Amino acid sequence: MASTARELADKTPVTRDRYMDLLRVASLGTVVIGHWLMAVVSTDDAGQLQIGNLLAKVPQLQVLTWALQIMPVFFFVGGFSHALSYRSLERKSEGTSVYAAFLRARLQRLLRPTMVFILVWGAAALILQLIGGSPHLADITLRLVPQPLWFIGIYLAMVAFTPPLLKLHERHGWAAFGGLVAAAAAVDVLRFAAGVPYLEFLNFAFVWLAIHQLGFLRADGKLRMPSVLAATGLLGAGALVAFGPYPLSMVGMPGEKISNMAPPTFALLCHGLWLVGAVELVRRPAVRWLERPKVWRTVVAANGISMTAFLWHLTAMLGVYGVLIGLDVTLPAPATAAWWAQVPLRMAAAAVLTALLVAAFRSFERPAPAAHTTTRATTTRAAGSGPLAALGIALCLFGVLGLSMVGYGDLLEGRSALLIAFRVTAPASVAMALAGWFLVERAGKGRV
Repeated sequence: MASTARELADKTPVTRDRYMDLLRVASLGTVVIGHWLMAVVSTDDAGQLQIGNLLAKVPQLQVLTWALQIMPVFFFVGGFSHALSYRSLERKSEGTSVYAAFLRARLQRLLRPTMVFILVWGAAALILQLIGGSPHLADITLRLVPQPLWFIGIYLAMVAFTPPLLKLHERHGWAAFGGLVAAAAAVDVLRFAAGVPYLEFLNFAFVWLAIHQLGFLRADGKLRMPSVLAATGLLGAGALVAFGPYPLSMVGMPGEKISNMAPPTFALLCHGLWLVGAVELVRRPAVRWLERPKVWRTVVAANGISMTAFLWHLTAMLGVYGVLIGLDVTLPAPATAAWWAQVPLRMAAAAVLTALLVAAFRSFERPAPAAHTTTRATTTRAAGSGPLAALGIALCLFGVLGLSMVGYGDLLEGRSALLIAFRVTAPASVAMALAGWFLVERAGKGRV
């Protein structure tokens, strides 16, 4: 029987770092609010729906991304949690595959709600295409709702690389982090100064894994000068934007030749350093605040549904716009006084609809009971589960990344997108994600 938030909060060990739980919730919540605020849907003179980005309409607001582009904090928290989890499993292992058990333990609450989201929207896409529906609105919806899955793909890569990078950290400490930073800088130098093509995609690994590595340092208590980290990152990002080829926005903008996000740039890495330093600076007062029982229970409850809310928040936002269109409510031009006046109402409605979706799907985010594999037979079976788990996470990664790129639009027409060196379709992406999830689950249980 599932424990309530109050019971879980009351059982929290004194050694738990509650601040990292708060950062996890706060970072995902900031992303949700940012998406609700930035997405603008309007109608043109011909009555056709148009979707755009508020930051493209009002470029002066792009500076807000230096606070709202909070994903580096989530990946920083991930590094901290992954280090603790992997070390705990290493201590408890009895010849079983630590890697497979680690993947399953870290990915249960991530992959299960994700796979439900993928399957539900896959079925909805098929139904929408078969009945015809509203072609333009349906196309917008089917194209947009899978886009946040890119974050799931990046996170999967971080989990997959945790064991070797944690060993590297334990041997070299700050030097391991410095190596990733140097590699990210070298990629940008070769990209912008030497014009070397395709090399920039390596920074999907170097930039995000460097932020992830900061979580390892935090787990070992080595982030002792957050003010220096914050100042270095802020000054570095400011200088790169002011004097380099980097745009002001820390999220991608429509039509930009260079994006700080896709692929990530060294400016985004500096932005991540600034954010990690900033959140560490306010840790002590936040920890005192979290000692209040009601506050901690709220954080525990929010952590139990945060991934489900993240997955479904765009669905809720587009659902609100769909209701407005169905009721023939005028959609004002973006960034006008009338548009700003509607913002609080739209966001409140999106929050209510997200809550309903969370109520419907939250059970899939609850972790399954831990499997006990202590017998010799089970240990023998689990010995080869590490490679199977690695294959599983690779399939999941390519599946969710592919789906985030191609979307569900034109599902029956075989629409495709280029993922690294090969083209993927929505059905192929769904199949890879499901197959990978199955392999990770089976390998982690030691039943291979």
